[in-house]
Amino acid sequence: MSGMPKLAVLAVCERDGKFLTVQRGKAPARGSWGFPGGHVEFGETLAEAAVRELHEETGVVATAGAVIDHVELIEAGSYHFLLMAVRCDYVSGEPLAADDAADVDWMSLEDLLTTTRELSKDVTRVAQNALRARGVATL
Repeated sequence: MSGMPKLAVLAVCERDGKFLTVQRGKAPARGSWGFPGGHVEFGETLAEAAVRELHEETGVVATAGAVIDHVELIEAGSYHFLLMAVRCDYVSGEPLAADDAADVDWMSLEDLLTTTRELSKDVTRVAQNALRARGVATL
C-alpha cells in the first residue's frame, strides 16, 4: 500500500455493559479481536460508515453517536490507517460473523482487560473512553 493514509472507522457498540467485538478474518491484524469497522467510502460520513460496517460485519443495527477516540495503525511500507472510533447505540439484531469478521462476541471491559485472546491495538483504551464518554467510571 502506498500513497495517502486510509480513513476508516471502528463501530464501538455497547449493550448491557458489553462491547460487540469481532475477530478479524483478514489482514492486517488477522485473528485479533477488536471493534467492527472498515474503510470510509467516498462521500460517506463517519457515522454512516460506522453503522454500515457494523451491520456488514455482524448484522447488528445501530445508530451512530459521537467520535470518542482514534487509533493510528502504521506499518512502514505496508499500511497507514487512521481509525475513528464512533460510539454506536444498539438498536436490534443478534450478531453473526459476516463479511471479513471470522467470529463475534460480546465482551465487557473486564473481559477485554483479562482475556487471553489477541486484541487489536488500543481496544481496551477505546472501550474505557467509550465508557467515560457515557459517565461510567473505569479501572
